[in-house]
Amino acid sequence: MTSLELAIEFTDIWKDLDTKQINTMLAQNVSLELLEFFAAYAQEFAEEWLDENEKADELSRRLPNLLIIGYLIRLLEERVD
Repeated sequence: MTSLELAIEFTDIWKDLDTKQINTMLAQNVSLELLEFFAAYAQEFAEEWLDENEKADELSRRLPNLLIIGYLIRLLEERVD
């Protein structure tokens, strides 16, 4: 399986997970410290790069998920190799 195939498969699965399943996966693979970092980084990024509007709020809520997904895909790549 290529890295691209792995990423596509993972994001397809991610979309179908409910909150409890996501929390379980995160607890098993990502430290609380790292989750807090992603949340703080996303907030800082949104505040710095976007005007004060609802899109900045939406981005600051969604960006941590994107960062976490990227991190988890990288973990999967390492485990597959």
